[in-house]
Amino acid sequence: MKVLVTGGAGYIGSHTVLSLLENNYDVIVYDNLVNSSIESIDRVEKLTGKTAAFIEGDICDKKKLSQVFQNSKIDAVIHFAALKAVGESAAIPLSYYQNNVYGSVCLLEIMQQHKVHDFIFSSSATVYGEENNVPYVETMKLGTPSSPYGASKVMVERILADLALSNNNFRGVSLRYFNPIGAHESGTIGEDPKGIPNNLLPYVAQVAVGKRDKLSIFGNDYPTKDGSCERDYLHVMDLAQGHVAALDWLNRHNEFSGVEAFNLGTGNGVSVFSIVEAFEKASGKKIPFEVSPRRAGDLAAFWANASKANKELNWQANRSLAQMMTDTWRWQLNNPNGFLI
Repeated sequence: MKVLVTGGAGYIGSHTVLSLLENNYDVIVYDNLVNSSIESIDRVEKLTGKTAAFIEGDICDKKKLSQVFQNSKIDAVIHFAALKAVGESAAIPLSYYQNNVYGSVCLLEIMQQHKVHDFIFSSSATVYGEENNVPYVETMKLGTPSSPYGASKVMVERILADLALSNNNFRGVSLRYFNPIGAHESGTIGEDPKGIPNNLLPYVAQVAVGKRDKLSIFGNDYPTKDGSCERDYLHVMDLAQGHVAALDWLNRHNEFSGVEAFNLGTGNGVSVFSIVEAFEKASGKKIPFEVSPRRAGDLAAFWANASKANKELNWQANRSLAQMMTDTWRWQLNNPNGFLI
């Protein structure tokens, strides 16, 4: 079975490509390398002993996309290609809507033209917005996210629902992730943010390795156990295996059409202070930090109810918080400059 993975050279994409190859899928990676590195795919190939075809291209480039579908008989698409920084999305919203929404429409149009109907979308817990209570359950209405990034994910989910109503052949899965962290246990591939990290753990790891002076913790007066924000952190390899499980689910349900959403998370909230403590334990390094004012749009706490994915996809997050920390530290230690050789 041949799978096109857009954004497949990125953090979650590269780990998913590895899982797909390990499960004997034939993979084509399509990526513009704006926030990623071709080195990640080279390393995936070395780890698996298998090859993935690579095409450099943008999802807004319909002509190039169409050539990819003309040249290969693609059976399914996993769509990661998106800009993903919440703060940045507020500063440059048009870029986020152009890339994340228009880019997804371009991809779906080309898929329709070439009669490819199986689609797995990299969605986000941000689609639940601020109105819904935790834990988040898939039956909740889509919310109103506080950032253009989150809004772009909601828009694409609505586009998928409308497309499914207009086309009985369309089979979509929206995977709503919580907070992926960690790295492959080999320490060979991991998260390699360009510039200052937007996410907590890469920042913590860069402080530990001496690349950054100290960590800023945004707010310590939230209504949580220790006053810091709580999030549902899951290992990136568990998340990658969730995409393989979603493909397997589509393959088992030939009669299915429409769009189905699944939460991918552990079901547990972990605080920022707990993450720092766990990383210090794994690395043996002290993490200096300062408490800064709250950031606009940060919710106090949210986590997944992942029972639907547990039951229907036969998937669960198996790796512990300690393993997430150990794998992150191994990756950071082995690759202080990320994929730069």
